[in-house]
Amino acid sequence: MDVINVINKRYSVRAYKPDPIEDDKLTVILNAARMAPTASNRQPFKIIVIHSRGREDELLSIYSSPWFVQSPLILCVCGLTEMGWVRKDGKPYLYVDIAIVMDHIVLAASELGLGTCIIAAFNETNARTVLAIPAEVEPILFTPLGYPTDTPRTKERKELADLVSYEHW
Repeated sequence: MDVINVINKRYSVRAYKPDPIEDDKLTVILNAARMAPTASNRQPFKIIVIHSRGREDELLSIYSSPWFVQSPLILCVCGLTEMGWVRKDGKPYLYVDIAIVMDHIVLAASELGLGTCIIAAFNETNARTVLAIPAEVEPILFTPLGYPTDTPRTKERKELADLVSYEHW
């Protein structure tokens, strides 16, 4: 695997084939998430693997775009709030941990020819109800997981000089 190539080719997929995901590929992706570094190695997360077939209506109550339920699987990365590391000044790092976990998921999926799209703007109340998520657990990010039918657009990014400073701001 050439990680730089995977980073450059990965894009947010918004059209999926209904083809099932092979169990071995799903295992590779979930293990990539398991290997994600987390603050103080607490691993304060749990991933819910959701089969979308036959559940489209209830899943659309979580996120209403039709492409959300085109893929055969949807992953929900939840934070275990009581397990998350907190800096001495009180700043919690749970969201950083979950972002790193999701990044491992999307990069592993891309390496395997699968598409993803990170979703943070979802209906949390409906997510809790549909997925029976307990109060002490926070659903933080979702992604469909499937074979893309769309094609990547040209990535537009700021110039490196606009994003990086050396030694001082």
